[in-house]
Amino acid sequence: MLEYKVKTNWCVITGAPSSGKTSVIEELARRGYHTEPEEARSFIEACLRRGKKIENMRKHSDWLQREILYFERRRERQLDYKELIFLDRGIPDSLTYSRLAGLELSTVKSVAREFQYHAVFIFDRLSIVKDGVRTENDTLAQQIDLDLQRDYTDLGYSPVRVPVISIPERADFVLRELEKQSLSAL
Repeated sequence: MLEYKVKTNWCVITGAPSSGKTSVIEELARRGYHTEPEEARSFIEACLRRGKKIENMRKHSDWLQREILYFERRRERQLDYKELIFLDRGIPDSLTYSRLAGLELSTVKSVAREFQYHAVFIFDRLSIVKDGVRTENDTLAQQIDLDLQRDYTDLGYSPVRVPVISIPERADFVLRELEKQSLSAL
C-alpha cells in the first residue's frame, strides 16, 4: 500500500476532456460546496491572454506539465485538508498527461503522494467540444480516460465512474456516493 503524507477530505472530479466535470463542479459550487477550478486550464488560459500560442505550449510539453504541476501543488498546499472540497482534477491527472507527453514521471509520482484524496470520481466521456484550450480528438480523449483510471488505481484509489446523465443528476450521484462511503465507514 502506498504511503501518503496527509489524508484529506478532498474529492477529485476528473475525466477526459469534454466529460462535463467542470459543469458539475460549477453545479456543486452553486449548491454551496467549496470547489476549486482546474489549474491546468487556468494556467493555459493565462498564457493565452499573455500572447502565447497553444501550439507552442503543446510543443514544449515538458515545460507546460512542470508549470501545471507547480501550480497544482501550490494550490493543494494552501487548502485545508480537513474541509470537504471538490477539486476539478487532481495531481494524478498530471501523471496521465506527462506520460502521454513521454515525460519522466518520478517527480509527478512523488508529488501525487503528498496528499491522499477522500474520493475520486471519473466522469464518463461526452463528445469532444474543441475550444481554445481543448485540442484533443476522440481517440486521444478515450486514451486519457483509460489512463486516468489506471493512474488513480495504481496510486491506491478506487475511482467511482460517473455515468453520462444530466448535470444535476451527476452532482446528486457524486453526493450520494460520498454519503454511501461515509455510512460504510461507520
